[in-house]
Amino acid sequence: MEWLHDLFFGNGIAHSVLIISLVITLGIMLGRIKICGISLGITWILFVGIAMSHFGMRIDDSTRHFAQEFGLILFVFSIGLQVGPSFFSSFKHGGMKLIGCAVAIVLLGVLTAGVLHLVTDVPIPTMVGILSGAVTNTPGLGAAQQAYVDTTGLQDPSISMGYAVAYPLGVVGIILTLIFLRYVLRVNFDQENRDLAALSQEHQPAEKFSLEFTNQLLDGRSVEYIRDLINRQFVISRVIHAESGELTLADGETKLRMGDKVRMICQKEDEEAITAFLGHQIEMSDEEWGHNTPNATLISRRILITKPEINGKKFSDLRLRTKYGITLTRVNRAGVDLLPYQGLELQVGDRVMVVGPEKGVAKVAEVLGNSLKKLDHPNLITIFVGIALGVLLGSIPLLNVPQPVKLGLAGGPLILAILIGRFGTRFHLVTYTTMSANLMLREVGIALFLACVGLGAGEGFIDAIMDGGYKWIGYGAIITILPLLIVGVFARLVLKMNYYTLMGMLSGSMTDPPALAYANGVAGNDMPAVGYSTVYPVVMFLRVLTAQIFILFALG
Repeated sequence: MEWLHDLFFGNGIAHSVLIISLVITLGIMLGRIKICGISLGITWILFVGIAMSHFGMRIDDSTRHFAQEFGLILFVFSIGLQVGPSFFSSFKHGGMKLIGCAVAIVLLGVLTAGVLHLVTDVPIPTMVGILSGAVTNTPGLGAAQQAYVDTTGLQDPSISMGYAVAYPLGVVGIILTLIFLRYVLRVNFDQENRDLAALSQEHQPAEKFSLEFTNQLLDGRSVEYIRDLINRQFVISRVIHAESGELTLADGETKLRMGDKVRMICQKEDEEAITAFLGHQIEMSDEEWGHNTPNATLISRRILITKPEINGKKFSDLRLRTKYGITLTRVNRAGVDLLPYQGLELQVGDRVMVVGPEKGVAKVAEVLGNSLKKLDHPNLITIFVGIALGVLLGSIPLLNVPQPVKLGLAGGPLILAILIGRFGTRFHLVTYTTMSANLMLREVGIALFLACVGLGAGEGFIDAIMDGGYKWIGYGAIITILPLLIVGVFARLVLKMNYYTLMGMLSGSMTDPPALAYANGVAGNDMPAVGYSTVYPVVMFLRVLTAQIFILFALG
């Protein structure tokens, strides 16, 4: 039975795979347990790792570090790809507000740690370790350790020990704070969803209606002329001409006459203004718009773009209207309806609404692909090229104080994934992944990360607590919770921030993937991930910088 003992307590690849798999399995099973309706979810993986490491089930440090960092890269990269298309628009609408709140949390955490140092006489190097653990920031820990070595030429084990003691409660403290804010602020998820839907209307032009054209001053003018004149985005897909009763497809060159009936698509916020300018709304069914002429039947169909050669091309490049006599009325991308225009770049995974004769629509479906089977194949080139470039970006020194400040193995891939998700089509990179594939990458990554962090923190954990380190747990909890509560209440009550976005911002301000995983599970939408990604790069930079400055201040 010696082989069995070696498998659980020895070394080697089989041992490492077994231990990591057991940690993840037990952690997920415990995560299904709810107390008072609350569960910590996959955060249990961290505690199972600590327990197994304490009892001697550890893995080789180099293997553990690789699995930990690679898991974190997979997690943040999949998030970046998911939120990339909507990241910059969300940044414009409240991004500075989110970053301001996150910076305030960072500074409040450093201030709290400084006050605790003065009150408790805990050495600053140890307090910096507690600070890094309390805010779950491993790069900050590494930067602090390196700054200490560069300045003194010595190692201070209390830095990493303070981190290990404070980290577990740091992870839990962030999640518990999110739960606490939810109940104290009386968050109603139904109301949050309604508010989110109302906000999304500004970016989801899905309103379609019929109106009769009655503006004499614009009689005989083209659709393009009218669009430029009133400076509103809209699409007219079909027109029933008053003189002939003929139903035709419309484009920018179509001229409108008095009494014409038009099928209009626009943003909801523009509906009233457009109606007042052009005429008045009328009631017409979809059947009337599709079957008003004996010569040709117009149909509408959503077509999925699946051909890689279409990726990154503009509507004007395809000339679909000229070739097939159809009109494109909407583009659905990542759940958001966009109004098409000639310069809009198409992406694999987009769903376009096509209106036209049945034969023309069928031809367009052939051109664009419309094959669900093709989307099932993952685009591994994009993923691994992005990861490689992200690691390169994360390794570039940004400042030297004296240790170089870098974005690290989490910040670099996250930023690259966001950029690829938004601009990858311009370089003909297929960025589309199915939701199930994205979730698989994300969950595998965070599970590996948590398991390895737990296995690394278990050795000496109990001894450190028994030797007075239990006080560090309390200090870490204060550093974790106090800034989150102050800024969280302010953001909610004063800035009126949506709770889903608030959870993402608070998780990002602590650079804490487990908290984001919890927030995503609670929200059931992308808002926490968008908030997290918005603040993460700035926060990562500040966490690394402030940890080093803290050490240099102590040694100065």
